[in-house]
Parts: sequence; structure tokens; C-alpha cells
Amino acid sequence: MRYRPEIDGLRAVAVIPVILFHAGFEHFSGGYVGVDVFFVISGYLITTILIEDIENDRFSIVNFYERRARRILPPLFFVMIACIPFAWILMLPSQMKDFSESLVAVSVFVSNILFWLESGYFEAAAEEKPLLHTWSLAVEEQYYVVFPIFLFVAWRFGKNSVFWIIVALTLISLALSEWGWRNMPSANFYLAPTRAWELLAGSIASFIVQKRGVQSNNLLSLIGAFAIIFAILVYDQSTPFPSLYALVPVVGVVVLVLFSDSNTYVGKLLSSKLFVGIGLISYSAYLWHQPLFAFARLGSVGHPSPTVFFLLSILSLVLAFLSWKYVEAPFRKKQRVKRSRIFAFSIILGSTFATIGLFGHSYPTLLEQKWLERQKDTVVDTYNIYKQSEPDFWINPENGIAHSLTPCRFRTHEITDDVENRLVMCRNKFGKGTLIIGDSHARDLFGVVTSRFENPFIIGITRDGCHPYSDYDYCHYNGVRSFISNNGEIFEKVIYEQAGFYLLRKADGEKVSREMFRKISPSERIEGIVPDIENIEGTLTYLRDLSELVPVVWFLPRAEPHLRQRHVIRSGCDANFNYRPNQYEIYENLDKVIASKVNEAGFFNLISVSQNEVFDFDLSDDFMDCNNLYWSDGDHFSAAGEKRFGSRLPETFLEHREPLERLSDL
Repeated sequence: MRYRPEIDGLRAVAVIPVILFHAGFEHFSGGYVGVDVFFVISGYLITTILIEDIENDRFSIVNFYERRARRILPPLFFVMIACIPFAWILMLPSQMKDFSESLVAVSVFVSNILFWLESGYFEAAAEEKPLLHTWSLAVEEQYYVVFPIFLFVAWRFGKNSVFWIIVALTLISLALSEWGWRNMPSANFYLAPTRAWELLAGSIASFIVQKRGVQSNNLLSLIGAFAIIFAILVYDQSTPFPSLYALVPVVGVVVLVLFSDSNTYVGKLLSSKLFVGIGLISYSAYLWHQPLFAFARLGSVGHPSPTVFFLLSILSLVLAFLSWKYVEAPFRKKQRVKRSRIFAFSIILGSTFATIGLFGHSYPTLLEQKWLERQKDTVVDTYNIYKQSEPDFWINPENGIAHSLTPCRFRTHEITDDVENRLVMCRNKFGKGTLIIGDSHARDLFGVVTSRFENPFIIGITRDGCHPYSDYDYCHYNGVRSFISNNGEIFEKVIYEQAGFYLLRKADGEKVSREMFRKISPSERIEGIVPDIENIEGTLTYLRDLSELVPVVWFLPRAEPHLRQRHVIRSGCDANFNYRPNQYEIYENLDKVIASKVNEAGFFNLISVSQNEVFDFDLSDDFMDCNNLYWSDGDHFSAAGEKRFGSRLPETFLEHREPLERLSDL
């Protein structure tokens, strides 16, 4: 295969944005598309090699896997070795258990499946997982296992037929990813079936180049480069991915492969020594950056500063050069390392990592014991408080089933056919009822109300991560409104005539979010953060429609501590915890903005209540003491917290016989 320096230069365009994105630099909000650039390049190169081998009757699956092992495994194993002592020193026992599992998964190239299974609304901070980035290597390896065999078997139907089969598979995978981000976003992100089309796009480019050669074209190569840069600078974490949006960078890479050579402006730039040099070490740089960032976060009290991340980004390139020169390059030379040795090396080291990982997974108690032996007494005490703290008041952690509930104190994801009968029965027994709708914070509110009142008629319809302005099909807001509209008579009898009301929580929007506060250190002052008016108005529109049917109380967002568990454990349970400077004021301002919007709207049956005023949070007392932890994580209440804050609800909180406006005095 003819060497194309511009392809190596394109690797630099892929790896630098990925590093800067993971470092948290806002200007590279779409830097994650660098992984997709890598996928297309890999698909192109691997397909080109395989086609040439098949057409020249030298195809060998053993030779193919030997080349892959020489290219991928030595630097990967070297980075894994370097990670183990830092993980042992810096990680909490639960994190060490997760890390052990990732060692096993990476060794057999299924880490994408592991991280998919671990993903979810309450997952541990992904940014603190040193091997998280290996999900993309797993996708590529799974492709390498299947694609060569497919290509060899399908070749009997003719080269042209194979090309169109690949085109068809590409379209199927693309359609699957478009369906996946709407219905199974985590699986869509991590798993190979919805990522295959990006690799296959590179395969399509390979077939075209094989047939027509590279067609040098300045205009098209500039368009291809612009498409990639546009995605890097404009996309962000809210962009559905992979999906049709991914066509922009993927097609951009394909266009560069087809129309950019050393005679084009873009090709000359990509073929320069700087771009090619970074491209040559790009694989090692990709391997190093995530562990460096993760261990920096694990080892610091707050979030490391941008300066630290910039220096770590530079360090990842330095380490990449060293591992490329002394690890990656030597193993790729057959005269220095024979085939038998590379296979033996791969099997022995892979088995060693898997064994270490299985030990850590199988004996978490021993890991915990060894960790505790290395800690101070105050750290041990605080750790035990975390460990013994119960999760949400009304969910049994062993089976996920609600407890401390009754037929008239229940929560449901789906509004079932028997709800009307239950409502009538509960209305006759207890009188007026309360329905709580919202995300996981509304779920907390359900536990707070349940812990405060002995026999409330209360229904919780909540779903993690769902806001009134959410477009996801699995969210429940449209279903709630449809049910009320279609069953207005039952609600008039059971709730409306008795002046029952809705408590709805969540409308802060992306600009005031948990992700933002995770990225700010406890000592760093928060400035310049404003409410997300668009999402506030979207919520207001939703509530306006509901308030035409029943009275509504909008329970506003609460100030969230987001104190890192490691920071808390290191500080000790008797430490004086506080909000970050200016953080509480941000939420006070948010309360005022939303309240003014509600007042401006002037809806008769809609008011707002400040959660911060009702609960009057003071983190010096309300985060934890040496008996209880009151927040289960950065922004949700623990069982003890639900009881503590529930005790602060006024006795009249569920007494709705007086005019609804009186609730504004809470």
C-alpha cells in the first residue's frame, strides 16, 4: 500500500481535539468527533490492506492479527501497567473494583460493553475512569475480528458486489444509530453495531480509491476539512451521537481521503512534519491522555485548573513520543520481535491483566481492607458513614422495589389501567391527593413528603434525567398530560374539586447544571453563570397547559453541593462543608428569574415555591455529621436527608383547602 503522509497528518486532527475536549476546553466542545475520524481512517487503511492481500493471493488471517497485535497491544499494555500503581494509591475501594473489572474487559476487548453496562444516570463520574477511552479500541477490535472474515468469504461474489454489500451494511448501521440515540442512547454510543457505519465509510472510501485513485481537488478537500473543523467547534455534549449528525465529520474524512493529496492545500498542511509527527504518535497520545486526566482528578481535592489540564495535555504528547519510540516502534519490527514472541507476549500479559482484574472483582472486601489499613482514622470514619448511608427512603436497594409505601402512597413509571380505580379508592379513604411529577429530584421530593406525613395520598410519577422540555421518547410528561386530558372527569372528582395540586421540580436548564459544578473546585468562585431562559420558558409552557386542568405548584431547583466523595472522605465527617463561593446566590437568582416569569405569565392555577427557602440549606450542618450523610451524591438526598429535610416542611404543606395563592407564603 502506497504511503500517504496526509493520512498520518489526519490522525493529528483526530487526536488533538479529543485530548482538548477531555481536558474540558470549551472551544473544543465537539472534540469527541476525533474518535469518529479515527474510525474512518482505520476502516480505510484496514480495507486497503485486505483488498491488496486478497487480490494478490497472500491473504492470511494469522498475518492480519499479527499486524494488529504488533500495532495495538504493546503500547496499550504499557499504559495499563503504568495505571495499576496509581489506581492502587488514589482510588477508593469501589473505584478500584470498577478499575479491576475494566482490566479484564480491556484484555479481551469488550470494554465498550462493560462501560455501556455501567452507564446510567447515577453512574460514577466517567471522567475518573482511567481506561474509559478504551471503548473505542474495543469497537475497532470487534470490527477487526469480523470484517476480514466477511471480506474474504464475500469476495467470491465479486469485488463490485462486495462494495454494494458494504454500502448496504453502512446504511443499516447508520439507521440503527439514528434509532439508537432516541431509544437506547448509552448502547448507541458504546456498541459496535451503531458505530460500524463509520468504519465501513472508510471501507467504502478504500474501494473507491482502489478503483479511481486519489482525485486531487482543492475545493473538495477544503470542504472536507471544514466539515471536520465545524463539528469539532460547534457540536457539544448535547448533540445526539452517533446519529445523522455524525455524517458531517465522517463524510468530511471520506472527502479528504478521496480528494486530498500532497498537491492540495489541505494535503500539504496535513503532510507537514508537525502534523505527520503528531499523527505518528497519535495512538500512544490517545492511550495516555485519559489516564493522566483521570488520576489528576482523583488526586486533587477539587477539579484541577485549566492550566493543569493544559500541562497534562502536553505531557501526554511527551509520553506518547517516548512510548512510540521505545515501545510501539520496536514491536512493529519483525526482525526484532518474531511472530511467536508477539503472540506469546500478548497472551501472557493479557492473561496477567485479566487475572489481576478478576482478583480485584472477586475479592472487593480484601481490597477495601487493604485500603482502610493505609488511611487515617478520620478518613476511615467518614468512609464508613458513606458506606452505611442508606439510599433513597422509599426504594429497597436489594430488589429496587418501593417500600414504606401503601396502595395510596405509590410511584409508577407508567400510568396503568387500574389507576382510576386506585384514585377513587384513595380519594374516598384519605381525601385530597398530591401528584409529584419530575426527574430524580422529584423522586427525592416524594421521599421527603412521605417521610414527613403519616398517611398522605401521594403519587410519584418520576423518571431520572427527564425534564418537561425533554424530547426523549422514554420520558413521561406527554403521557401524563394525555392521561389528564383523556380522563378529566376522574381528576375533577378526585383531585381538582378537592384542590389537590402538582409539585413539579426541575427547570434549571443546561447552563446551571450538575456537570458545571463538578468541574469547579470547592474553593473556586463561580461567576457569569446565567439561567437558561429557553428551557425555563419551555417548562412554563408545559405547566401552563397543565394548570388549565389542575392547580400546579412549581417546586423550584435547589442548590446542589456537588462535593466530591474523595474530598469529603479526606476532610473527615466533622469538617465544615460549604457551597462554593457565589453558588448559592446563583440559585437564589434562578428562583427570582423563574418566579418573575411565572408572575408575568399570570396563570391562575400556577405558582412557584423556592425549595431553598423551604429547606433553608446550610451545608455546615446539612451535608453530613459524624452519624449521617444527608446527600447520597452531589445532588440527591440520602434516606437520612429525606427525613431531615422533610421535617422542615410546614405542617400545612398538604392542606390545600385554603386558596392556592396562600402556598406562596411557604
